[in-house]
Amino acid sequence: MLDANGHPLKLGISACLLGAEVRYNGGHKESRLCSQVLAEHFEFVAVCPEMAIGLGTPREAIRLVGEPDAPRAVGSRHPELDHSEKLYNFGQRMAAELDDLCGYIFMQKSPSCGLERVKVYQANGYPVEGGGRGLYASAFCRARPDLPVEEDGRLNDPVLRENFLTRVFAYAEWQRLLANGLSRRAITDFHARYKYQLMANNPLQYKALGQLLGNLGQHDPAELGPRYFSQLMAALARCATRGTHSNVLQHLCGYLKNALSPAEKQELNHLIEQYRNGIVPLVVPLTLLKHHFRHHPDHYIARQAYLQPHPENLSLRNAI
Repeated sequence: MLDANGHPLKLGISACLLGAEVRYNGGHKESRLCSQVLAEHFEFVAVCPEMAIGLGTPREAIRLVGEPDAPRAVGSRHPELDHSEKLYNFGQRMAAELDDLCGYIFMQKSPSCGLERVKVYQANGYPVEGGGRGLYASAFCRARPDLPVEEDGRLNDPVLRENFLTRVFAYAEWQRLLANGLSRRAITDFHARYKYQLMANNPLQYKALGQLLGNLGQHDPAELGPRYFSQLMAALARCATRGTHSNVLQHLCGYLKNALSPAEKQELNHLIEQYRNGIVPLVVPLTLLKHHFRHHPDHYIARQAYLQPHPENLSLRNAI
């Protein structure tokens, strides 16, 4: 998928994850998943907030101190060196400037870029349980709450990786919709397209979103659209399970009930049960289902994002 201007989708990323030697010790934390696999599909916008605010390399490491919800970023050897305001302000600035991103991959455990469980030290010298969020990441995410974000380490989990990239492409599709003009018809068509993806990720929120759009005719699309999309992105952030995927697969089978032979139905149901029980990956029953829909097309199902929420050559469903 390309963006509204016909360019590859852009992802923000912590520069060290692409191999840039910008860390405090002059090193990097290259993620081959990012630099070699995802780089073939996305245009990365690399940012190192610590370098950007004037901290050279190598440099004194910084760490978070104080309250977990509002920590300060100070020098690890010289705590009087407080970089908090610069990091936070830079995060706000980048959130405004990088308005064409469709997602962001942050460096885990970083006092500037970590999304969660970053060590926050107390006066007694020990980190508080649960940790906090890096200051740059905190400011960026607060300004762009709907943007799909993830940490590099979590992307090694196939389920989390597939979930993140599903959200990235949904976000990009919504941006294309906005570029073409937000209308009641566009919103309802978008929701219809994401029906089964929502059912897989968050069945309850799918119903809530349907109720929200039930009164769409009484609301200005420019007011309701952003509210709908925020709730959609929150719903998609919840990972689908084998159970919810299996439920969606069975729903899709219903559209083929008059087209398949008893033997074909039995084979399809058998593969869905094998998937539900963890014997085969999602791609197995899904491939057979797509095969049947190619022979027995259904206009409504052909529009469903669930069947292909991300490029097939990413092979994201081969491991879940």
